[in-house]
Amino acid sequence: MSVAAILAAAGRGDRLGRPKQLLDLAGKPMAAWSLEVFEDTPAIDAVYIACEADERERFEALAKDYAPSKKCVIVAGGATRQASVHAALSAVAPAPQLVLVHDGARPFVTPDIVERTIAAAHQGISAIAAVPVKDTIKQAHDSAVARTIPRATLWAAQTPQVFPYDVLVAAHARALADGVWETDDAALVERLGAPVVLVMGSYANIKITTPEDFEIALWIAQRMETARR
Repeated sequence: MSVAAILAAAGRGDRLGRPKQLLDLAGKPMAAWSLEVFEDTPAIDAVYIACEADERERFEALAKDYAPSKKCVIVAGGATRQASVHAALSAVAPAPQLVLVHDGARPFVTPDIVERTIAAAHQGISAIAAVPVKDTIKQAHDSAVARTIPRATLWAAQTPQVFPYDVLVAAHARALADGVWETDDAALVERLGAPVVLVMGSYANIKITTPEDFEIALWIAQRMETARR
């Protein structure tokens, strides 16, 4: 099946004080980690990177260095993650069978997770990487606990998320028409009533948002680089 990958790499990284996807992580920019995985995934035919408009040249260079065998297209991202993915999705051509969406701030995705998520998606069926929730989750009103939510049925969504192309296009079109903004693409697909299945991700596949996340990422990166030697 033909697969186009979208790397959501826009955003100024306000909580980190600088664009996080370009931060040096164990000797290479954060986004390069994901691009290397895309390069090593034969099923992926093309890569579309949504980034800040003034970072286009840097991402073009990254694509050439870390995903040289793939068709790579750089697009200007939007004000939100959803808008950035929509911009990249609008640039995808020719239409593939599947679209994979991945956060540029999740550098520790593995080829295995990517391949299993792609394999779980097919006509009409979307698939997302996720992990079972380990913490006890409280629902609150202001600062008061309203109830405890049983965690046996709860999963923390990750990326990659893989969708049939026509389903994802329809989901974004519906959201745009309804003025709906969600934090991941699976939520948009769920609004259509289309099925989404879970694929086991990894607890190491963290999203780097805060300075504390970055410190953890440095530790994970060092361990991964040591294991490769």
